[in-house]
Amino acid sequence: MGLAQHPSRATPGPSGPGIRAPAGPALVEEGDDRQLLRVAAAFRGFLDALGLDGSDPNLAGTGRRVARAYREILGGLRAEAEPSFSTFPNTEGYAGIVSVTGIPFYSICAHHFLPFFGTAHVGYIPGDRLVGLSKLSRVIDFFARRPQLQERLTEQAAQLLDERLAPGGVVVLLEARHLCMEMRGVSRPGVTTTTTAVRGAFEDPQQLRRFLAGIHPGSAARPAHGE
Repeated sequence: MGLAQHPSRATPGPSGPGIRAPAGPALVEEGDDRQLLRVAAAFRGFLDALGLDGSDPNLAGTGRRVARAYREILGGLRAEAEPSFSTFPNTEGYAGIVSVTGIPFYSICAHHFLPFFGTAHVGYIPGDRLVGLSKLSRVIDFFARRPQLQERLTEQAAQLLDERLAPGGVVVLLEARHLCMEMRGVSRPGVTTTTTAVRGAFEDPQQLRRFLAGIHPGSAARPAHGE
């Protein structure tokens, strides 16, 4: 699948138009045993609806295990899970591309609640401030840990970085496999979906091509999207 660029004027805020962090207690609250029990009971009902034998020893405790697993998997629904940004002055006036590539991520498809997973590549051109490199990875993880669409995850990460860093430009590229496409439906194992969100200087195809060349050698010889 080709790269999808989205003009900055059409981008949503970091929470996006779909799955948002809830206003009240979320599934992922660590100490909320009542909610964990509700999720466990709901999953047992799901197993019953499938006609599975609840007395099977292999299913004993499955509901609670699933609830605990999703409390971790959906950790990005906690508002306080949003990463803080420790920045420092760009005293040397660095104006090149800062890239962190090959960031693994795992998320849950909001349409089928099956996993999608892959690799994220993030780059920015510093303005007056620089950010600790680990924060770029944490932004991807924060938005991945919620029911998601790959397109929205890409835009959310780019938007948050653009708002918090006020950089010269931001680019986020995600390459992912979707089990909702591999295990069901068209059943095409190994197919990769690529999404890209750009801001500022990376809306220039030449600048975007420089970033892509650092991810996939040889890509600089190919026209950037829109050329």
